[in-house]
Amino acid sequence: MKKELHIFFTALLFYTRIPCPKNIDHNPDYLNKATRYFPLIGWIVGSISFLAFYVFSLFLSVETAVILAFIASILTTGAFHEDGFADVCDGFGGGWTKEKILLIMKDSAIGAYGAIGLVLLFLLKFKLLSESIALFQIQDSTALFQIFLLFVSAHALSRLAAISIIFTHEYSRDDASSKSKPIAKSNTWKEILGSFFFGLVPLLALSYFKYQILLVLIPVFLTRYFLARYFQKWIDGYTGDCLGATQQVCEVVYYLALLFLWKFI
Repeated sequence: MKKELHIFFTALLFYTRIPCPKNIDHNPDYLNKATRYFPLIGWIVGSISFLAFYVFSLFLSVETAVILAFIASILTTGAFHEDGFADVCDGFGGGWTKEKILLIMKDSAIGAYGAIGLVLLFLLKFKLLSESIALFQIQDSTALFQIFLLFVSAHALSRLAAISIIFTHEYSRDDASSKSKPIAKSNTWKEILGSFFFGLVPLLALSYFKYQILLVLIPVFLTRYFLARYFQKWIDGYTGDCLGATQQVCEVVYYLALLFLWKFI
């Protein structure tokens, strides 16, 4: 149990800005095992985001509360995944060889592709999440709990889609300069089982109220498949930025699929 707690806090330290015990560091062995808790981090980030939404929605509009919920989640993660998304936009938008793409993604400066991508990403998130929340607000007395599950399941499932890439693909960089290198070495059944358990439980709980919601798994993992295939084609694998981009895109696809299902099923 003590070792598992250490692994969990390693994941918390690596993926968020939440304070952790002083004895926790970026030990490569623990980071490798911490992949099992990546979707669980989604529970935490999603819960914090929902709490911000709920508190601010008590005296502000839903739209404003959604924006403040985004800010809360970004502050919690330190824009970890948004930064990866921007780097991928810049790298794949401006590079035409593996070496050039990887070089651009390592550059800390944001380019036009990254800036435009982030603007469009946030606009989509804002609109889709606002509309998704409106769906639950017209339901019964469990609406607030369902909205909570919406936040948590979106963060958990999108992180599962992202982290599952390391189970099927190779790390792209030949050097050890990337901060994501330690999590990309090897994985056991514990990492795979843990990731899928924490990634799917919130969605299963939400499907209790409307079982068709489980169908969001199809577009989310199709998106994951095509993104992984695209990364493989251009850079022979993935990087930490690719995982961050996958998480962000799959989160948007989750909201989009949810709205589609609600309208047509």
